[in-house]
Amino acid sequence: MTVEPKKILVVDDEESMRIALSEALSRSGHAVITAADGLEGARRFEEEAPGLVIADVRMPRLSGLELLKRVREKSPGAPFVLITAYGSVDDAVEAMKMGATDYLLKPFSADTLDQLLNRVFENGAPSPAAPARKPAPERAAPTREIVTGDESMRRVLAVALKVARSKSTVLIHGESGTGKELVARYLHESSDRRDGPFVAVNCAALPETLLESELFGHEKGSFTGAIARKAGKFELAHKGTILLDEVTEMTPQLQAKLLRVLQEEEIDRVGGAAPVPIDIRVVATTNRDIQQPVAEGKFREDLYFRLNVIPLRLPPLRERSGDVLLLARHFVAKFAAALGKKVEGFTPEAGAAVVSNPWKGNVRELENVIERATLLCSGELIDVEDLMLAPSPAAPARPAAGEAVAPGVTVAEMERRLIFTTLDATGGNRTRAAEMLGLSIRTLRNKLHEYRATHGLPPGGEEE
Repeated sequence: MTVEPKKILVVDDEESMRIALSEALSRSGHAVITAADGLEGARRFEEEAPGLVIADVRMPRLSGLELLKRVREKSPGAPFVLITAYGSVDDAVEAMKMGATDYLLKPFSADTLDQLLNRVFENGAPSPAAPARKPAPERAAPTREIVTGDESMRRVLAVALKVARSKSTVLIHGESGTGKELVARYLHESSDRRDGPFVAVNCAALPETLLESELFGHEKGSFTGAIARKAGKFELAHKGTILLDEVTEMTPQLQAKLLRVLQEEEIDRVGGAAPVPIDIRVVATTNRDIQQPVAEGKFREDLYFRLNVIPLRLPPLRERSGDVLLLARHFVAKFAAALGKKVEGFTPEAGAAVVSNPWKGNVRELENVIERATLLCSGELIDVEDLMLAPSPAAPARPAAGEAVAPGVTVAEMERRLIFTTLDATGGNRTRAAEMLGLSIRTLRNKLHEYRATHGLPPGGEEE
């Protein structure tokens, strides 16, 4: 698409950027007006009524966000693009929430600028001089806020924001509790699909016999109990995003079907006569080193390459030490408000305990501990006792009396005992037990099936 010539206002305090933008836009036939800061930009906007404003976020006297606010007050339908540095994720997100038409991440090429102009004007956006159409609905606020000051995490979010508008598949790697689903939702809410559905599927939580029907749907009468046609998760995610959580737990048969979905963009319902076309963005997550199941032949290499187009690795909390107290204070404010309590922070001792704790369960564990501590806190500051943190022993604990390991007991038998001891400790909750043991829920389920066949299954090992 060729954009008709427009009058464009460029606002940037860096002279080199103003010159570069002016030359690039002029070569495309546009009339360019420039301003060296936000205040001058506001004045030139009122005088010239440009068809597009391109402004830097960080400027003296009046920032790009403040200029955007003034322009929106004067002309709600005026196209407005903000320029932000690579990695300044918060600026870009805030800009879109305030009604910016689009954003540019520095550094950018002339091709990127042309693509942006095509996006901005593909729907015939009006100039301020024309009657303003009803502004597009504001983006919904993220389901949960991503709180971080860590540079590595911010780089991950910057890449996520940069690829959000594409349809490329994303594979998010990270330990349990690092926020993989949160980042997946962030991708969705930053994309052009944000008004479409976000459908999450835990591939490890569904029995193998139901997973195919849940994912691809089924026709009436295709199997016993199929009393009506049912749309699967992929169909429900049409025009939106589907999250495949713990994708490595898929069976080889389903892996083959998923590969076909990614390649052909269509699904086959169970018992269906014809394929159903779908338009979805696929995001997958794994808390394992996916190279291992690929090397072992348990996960298809071609599917791995197809999913891993955009790899995102979320650092564990132990690698984001600067975020620990930041997140803890955020959770205190959140739970204090929810519980109607006046809890404002931590005592120095409690703050030190929070920072020094290993947080093996990452952000999820930290959030749960702070929720409990806020509930138990009887004053304005959380104390060490409120945290109820387990002490970190300097050496492995010795077996209790009568529980020493007898010589000759096999590793397999010790594994069986450990699994059932953990199930007892969790009240039979297999999901929690799997997390504590460092196993996937499917692996734990297979172990229990094996024990049922060889030993019989004691009470407490059946329920989720």
